[in-house]
Amino acid sequence: MGKFEKLQLKLLSGNADNNFSFDDLRNILYHFDFIERTTGGSHRIFYKDGIEEIINIQPIGGKAKPYQVKQVRQIILKYKMITDGK
Repeated sequence: MGKFEKLQLKLLSGNADNNFSFDDLRNILYHFDFIERTTGGSHRIFYKDGIEEIINIQPIGGKAKPYQVKQVRQIILKYKMITDGK
């Protein structure tokens, strides 16, 4: 199992929402080809063609906010973006 698959499993399990790295969450979004736009501050806006939701995340002490981790998980599940590592 590769690094991304481990990250994806961590995200999908829902057991680490309070301890999820901001950079790891960004890497997951990059993997699924989301486009990042900055707001000039710490906020990062992610969007992707075919996905109606816009994802707004920002770090708090190097970690992602738990509700934002949950939001990303819900979008990945809703649009069936789960990869099997092949």
